[in-house]
Amino acid sequence: MLYVKAPAKINLTLDVLHKRPDGFHEVEMIMTTVDLADRIGLESREDGIIKIISADRYVPDDQRNLAYQAAKLLKDTYNVQAGVSIVLEKRIPVAAGLAGGSSDAAATLKGLNRLWNLQLTADQLAEQGAKIGSDVSFCVYGGTALATGRGEKIQELPSPPNCWIILAKPSIGVSTADVYGGLKVNEIIHPNTTEMIRAIKEKDYELMCATMGNALESVTLKLYPEVSTIKEQMMKFGADAVLMSGSGPTVFGLVQHESRVNRIYNGLRGFCDEVYAVRLIGERDTLA
Repeated sequence: MLYVKAPAKINLTLDVLHKRPDGFHEVEMIMTTVDLADRIGLESREDGIIKIISADRYVPDDQRNLAYQAAKLLKDTYNVQAGVSIVLEKRIPVAAGLAGGSSDAAATLKGLNRLWNLQLTADQLAEQGAKIGSDVSFCVYGGTALATGRGEKIQELPSPPNCWIILAKPSIGVSTADVYGGLKVNEIIHPNTTEMIRAIKEKDYELMCATMGNALESVTLKLYPEVSTIKEQMMKFGADAVLMSGSGPTVFGLVQHESRVNRIYNGLRGFCDEVYAVRLIGERDTLA
C-alpha cells in the first residue's frame, strides 16, 4: 500500500471579481496549506476496478467522490488497465471550506502517478486536477499560492510568517453553490490581495493579520449565524485575526504566541465539536 498525505488549506484572502460566461466566478485568492491532513492509501488491483474505502459515513464511495474521479481520469486519459483500492483516512472535516475532497483528489493523482509509473510532472497533474475541481490544482502543488481564473491558475508564493492556526467547524454543512448564488458581486468588499502578497513576502505578521479578507463571508454569515458566533468567540478568546475559510463554515484564527493557543482551543470546545490547533505548512511539498 502506497500512502500519500492530503493536507487541508485555508484562504488568507478570497476575492470574487465577476461572473464568467461559463457560469463560474472569476476569483483571486491566496491559499496556504496547514498541518491537518487526510491520509490516502493506494493499492493497485488487477481487476481494473476503482474502489473507495472509508470509515467516514459522510464520504461517498462512488463516482461522486473526487478521489474516485481523479483515479478514473488518469485511468481513462492514459489507458491504464489496472484498478486501484483507495483507502481514505479522514481527519479534515467534510464540507468545511478546507478543500478536504480536493486534497484527497490531488493526493490520489500524485500517488497514482507513482503507483502506475505515469511519469507526469506536477504541472501535468495540476492540469488534470483542474478538470476535477477548482481547488485541486492548488492541492497538487500545496504550499502557498495566488490562485486566479476559477482557482486553477496557480502562482507560487513564499511561506507566510509562521504561526499557529485554530480551526473551528460548526456542525453544519454549507453549499458552495448556495453561497455563490447569494453573492451580489457589485456589493462585495474586496480584500487587498496585493497587500497580502507583500505581507507574505516581507514576513510581516501584523500586516498579514490586518489584510485577511473573504468576499464570501457576508453571504455565509447571513445564511448561517453559527459562523458569526464562532468568529466572535475566537476573537474574544484572543486570536490575532479571524476569518472564514472558503465558502465556510470553518472559521480559522491566527495565533502567534503559543501560550494563547490552549486557551482559545479550550474556549471554543464549548461552542464547537470540531476544533483543531495546527501549524502552517506554507511550503510546497516535494511531488509524491
